This record gives sequence, C-alpha cells and structure tokens, in this order.
Amino acid sequence: MEPRITLDPRSPLVLETHEIARRPGTMRAVRRTVPAPEDLGTAVIGVPTGDDLDLDVRLESVMEGILISGDVRVRAVGECVRCLEEVVVDVDATLQELYYYPDRARAAAEEGDDEEESRELVGDLVDLEPAVRDVVVPALPFRPVCSTDCPGLCSECGARLADPENADHQHDVLDPRWAELDRLKNVFDEKRES
Repeated sequence: MEPRITLDPRSPLVLETHEIARRPGTMRAVRRTVPAPEDLGTAVIGVPTGDDLDLDVRLESVMEGILISGDVRVRAVGECVRCLEEVVVDVDATLQELYYYPDRARAAAEEGDDEEESRELVGDLVDLEPAVRDVVVPALPFRPVCSTDCPGLCSECGARLADPENADHQHDVLDPRWAELDRLKNVFDEKRES
C-alpha cells in the first residue's frame, strides 16, 4: 500500500481548489507573492531561499482535474562564469500544469497515457512547488555572464580584465621556442658587464 501524501494548506505554494473542483468550466485567479523554496536553481545561479516569488496563475476546472496556467516571476542571483562577479537575472517563466483528480490519474495510468509524470490533487489541494521548479530552473541561464562582452579574468594573474585599472593589462610572455636564445643573451650581457 502506498504511503498517503498530505499537504499543508498553509504552505505558500499549496493552493486550495475546493470551490472549483469537479465543476468544469469554473475558474479562479490567484495572485500572490510567496517566499522562494530552498535549492531553486543550479550550481552557478539560483533564487535565494525566501526571496519574493510572484505567482499570477489561473486555476481552471476541467474534466480530468485542475489546469493551472500563468506566470512565475522571480530574481535569480549567481556568478558570472567569466569573471566571477555577481549576476542578477529577472526570470519570467510560463507555467501550465494539469493536476489530475486521483480517479482520473488511475484511469489514465491504466490506459497507458502516463508517458510523462502526471501530478495529482491531494484532496482539494495542489502543490505548485514541483511545477514552479520545473519551469524556473530551465529558464535560468546555463552560463550566466555579467555582460555579453565580459573579457573575464587574466589567465596569468587572475585580474578582472573589465576593471578600468586593468584596461591595458598584459604580461610579457616569451615564446618557449626562444627561451634558450634569451638565456644565452643574458649570459653574454653578464660577461660584457664584468
């Protein structure tokens, strides 16, 4: 027997559907700002836990369950992959997810329609967190940069090349093929001075 899943109706990303459930054609709009859940992001950029996450969604009752569609807006913070400076990105992701009534989910599973993982209502509640995660994380930049023309860091000393004081930054690099000639030149210069 599967463990019974319960949701906390006080959780900010749990929505109540009692007034529209099993009444196809009825809908309700939900606009709210909630704290972002933990670990909403990737290794290089993510949404700070507790930051504002704006939901502007519509819950619509359909035959199979509750269709939730709308927008999720949030601010992500990370590091530029070129120079390691802070990067702030505004993310506006579109959400569309069908939450099946449990009996409809079982019927769909028996018919073999569950090619993708389907989500179910738990009583009259839906948990938006997995759906929000599924749309926000792919909307984050794979390789965030502070600007498209960021030159990055100096490979020799690590100086940030975009800083004004490093505008003419360079290192004298001797081609290794000429190193022996440079050594001989130094030997001759030392003999001449002595």
